[in-house]
Amino acid sequence: MRLAEEIQELVRAGFSGIWVRSCEQDDAIAELAQLCRDEDWRMSTWDIDVGLRGAPTEQLESQAVSVTDPLGAVRYLESLPSNGQPSLLVLSNLHRFLGSAEVVQAIFHQVSQGKAHQRFLVVLAPVVQLPVELERVFTVVEHELPSREQLTEIAADIATEGDEFPAGVERERILDAACGLSRYEAENAFALSLVRHGRLEPSAIWQLKSQTLIKSGLLSLHRGGESFAELGGLASLKQFCCQALRSQESRSVQAKGVLLLGVPGTGKSAFAKALGREIGRPTLTLDVGALMGGIVGQTEERTRRALKIIDAMQPAVLFIDELEKTLGGTSNSGQTDSGVGSRMLGTLLTWLADHESDVFVIATSNDVSKLPPELTRAERFDAIFFLDLPGKSQKEAIWPMYLDRFGLDPSQDLPNDGSWTGAEIRACCRLAALLNVSLVQAAQNVVPVAVTSAESVERLRSWASGRCLSAESGGVFTTTTQATRKLRRRLTQNPESN
Repeated sequence: MRLAEEIQELVRAGFSGIWVRSCEQDDAIAELAQLCRDEDWRMSTWDIDVGLRGAPTEQLESQAVSVTDPLGAVRYLESLPSNGQPSLLVLSNLHRFLGSAEVVQAIFHQVSQGKAHQRFLVVLAPVVQLPVELERVFTVVEHELPSREQLTEIAADIATEGDEFPAGVERERILDAACGLSRYEAENAFALSLVRHGRLEPSAIWQLKSQTLIKSGLLSLHRGGESFAELGGLASLKQFCCQALRSQESRSVQAKGVLLLGVPGTGKSAFAKALGREIGRPTLTLDVGALMGGIVGQTEERTRRALKIIDAMQPAVLFIDELEKTLGGTSNSGQTDSGVGSRMLGTLLTWLADHESDVFVIATSNDVSKLPPELTRAERFDAIFFLDLPGKSQKEAIWPMYLDRFGLDPSQDLPNDGSWTGAEIRACCRLAALLNVSLVQAAQNVVPVAVTSAESVERLRSWASGRCLSAESGGVFTTTTQATRKLRRRLTQNPESN
C-alpha cells in the first residue's frame, strides 16, 4: 500500500496524530500534496529552514509565512477553519525539537483536539523518537522504499530513447541492482549509468549501491570474482544450496539459509562469497558487532534498520560471519548489558524464522558451544553443515588450484598435509612463492590449527556428530539418539556387558 493510501484511510478514520518514518521527505510531501488535491483537503508544511507554507501548488498563506518556530507552527494548526474539511499540517524533522516540554505539550493538545475539528498533525522524520507523553496519541506509518514497479517507472522516465532501458532478463538484473535504493538514489544511479555506458547497466547501479551501504555502517556489499571452481571440496554443501535456491524459483517454498560450523580455515567465508556469484546474487555482509550502540535503544534501532535494508535488497545472499563472537554472551545479557544483547538476539531470531524476503542466509561459527541453543532450532536455517578438515580427495583438488594461482612448479614434492585446512595449503603456496623456496621448506612456517587447538577441534567434531550434515559427502553423522538406542539395544541383548 502506498503512503497516500495509508494516510487517506487514517484521516478518514480520524487519526489526528500521524508519524511517517521516511528518508525521502520531498517525495512523501509530494505524494501527500497530490492526495490533498484529489480529495480537496487543505495542507500546510513546515520545516525549520523555510518555515510554514502551503502545499507546493497552493498559494502561500500570508499570515503564516514568517513562522519558523516549531512551537508556533504546532499552534498554527488550531487557527485553521473547522468546517468539516480535513486540514493537514506536515512537520519535517520535528523529532529534533521534542526535547522541549512546551513543544511536546502543544503537540499533545493539538492532537487531542484535532479529531473533533478534522485537523491532522503529520510528522515526517527518518526515525521514530516519540516521548512517552506522545506514544499513545500517534500512529506510525512507514514510507516504504520504491517497489520494482515504481523503480521501473523511474527508469522509464530517465531512459527514454532506443534501447537505453533493455527488456527481458537484462531489465530484471537492472531492477535487482536497484532494489533497496531510495527514489533519489535510484534516479542518480540510472543517470550515472546513462552517462557512463549510454544505457542502463547493473554495474553502475551496484557501485552506487555499495557506497550507500558503506554509509550505513552496518552492511557491506561484496561482488567479487570468486566461484565454486576456485573452491576445492564442499561438494554436498554446494549442491544443497544451489538446489534449494533453484527449486524455490519453480515452487512456492522459500529457502532460508544454512549455518556452517567448522574448523577455522575450511572455507566457510569463501563459500559464502562464491555462492553469490554462482547464483547471480549480491552477497551482503552483516557486521553484527556494528549493531551495538552506546545510547539507550540505539542497538535495537540499528538492528531493525539493518534488517529492513536487507529485506529491501532482495534477492540477495546475507553473510553473517563468526556468530559466536557477538552472540556468545547473550544468555547472561541481563547482568552484563542490561539485556541489550538478548533483545538484539531476539530480533535476529524472529527475522531468521519469519522473514518473507528472498534473502538466503549463510551464518558461520567456529565454536558452537558459545552459540545460544535457540539459534540452531528448526526453521531458523534449512540445514546445519559441519566443515571438517579436507580429506585426501579434496586436497588433491586444492593443491593444484593454489600451485597454479601462485605460479609454482606442480611437480615438486608436497609437504605432509595430514592435519591441514585449505587455508593452510594456500598459506604454504603463498609463502613458497613469496620466499622463493620449496613447498617443503615453506611448510615449516605453517602451524596447523588442528595441532594448536586440537581439543577445541575434537570438541566441535563431537558436537557435530548427529546434529550436522557433512559438507563433503552429504552424509549425516550418526545422531546422538541413534547412538543411544544402539547402546541400549546392545545392553539389552547382553546384560553382562553392563
